[in-house]
Amino acid sequence: MKKLKKLKRIRIHHEGTDTLIISAILLIALNAALYCYIESKWPFFLVAPVSIVAWLLLLNFFRCPIRLFKGDTQQTVVASADGKIVCIEEVDEHEYFHDRRLLISIFMSPLNVHANWYPVDGVVKKVAHQKGRFQAAYLPKSSTENERSMVVIETPEGVEVMARQIAGAMARRIVTYAEAGEDCYIDEHMGFIKFGSRVDLYLPLGTEVLVQLGERTVGNETVIAKLKG
Repeated sequence: MKKLKKLKRIRIHHEGTDTLIISAILLIALNAALYCYIESKWPFFLVAPVSIVAWLLLLNFFRCPIRLFKGDTQQTVVASADGKIVCIEEVDEHEYFHDRRLLISIFMSPLNVHANWYPVDGVVKKVAHQKGRFQAAYLPKSSTENERSMVVIETPEGVEVMARQIAGAMARRIVTYAEAGEDCYIDEHMGFIKFGSRVDLYLPLGTEVLVQLGERTVGNETVIAKLKG
């Protein structure tokens, strides 16, 4: 019998709590100083709207909508992130599988939700973090050269799938919640990447691809592939 899914009802992601509080305090202090200690009020009237817009952009970045996948999860691969499909191709994977795999990559801009969901139901087989560079995440070489975290999941049917969180030019922190040996489910958060990034999914050859290059994805909603039976 399938274990009940843990529902994470988070509207503002907890990864952003400290950032939002600290930035609000600093912006309020800056604007209060401009208003109280500078005779001309023009600096305040110029900086205050910019401060509000900047803080609202941060708030938008850390939003975490409530999403529950409504379809059949068996052999289903769901998008791990909001973003755009930037790569669908067969590649040689050298860090874990050491064979040929189907790669589907989702690029997240700073305006996307940056929470990452598990792409499949299963058991976490391996979690590893690799230090690297911080090149633009939409570049193909970012998959193997940028800082990244690897999560390998074995589905109930015995198929292994890898999700790789990749830092981008702006991203400086990858958070991975997955732990080896634990059960994982679609609807659960796998991690979070701050400020522009990418998620690569490595699937077995022969997997049926259900998305196209340039297509927009919605994390935990868009079905991107079907695994073979």
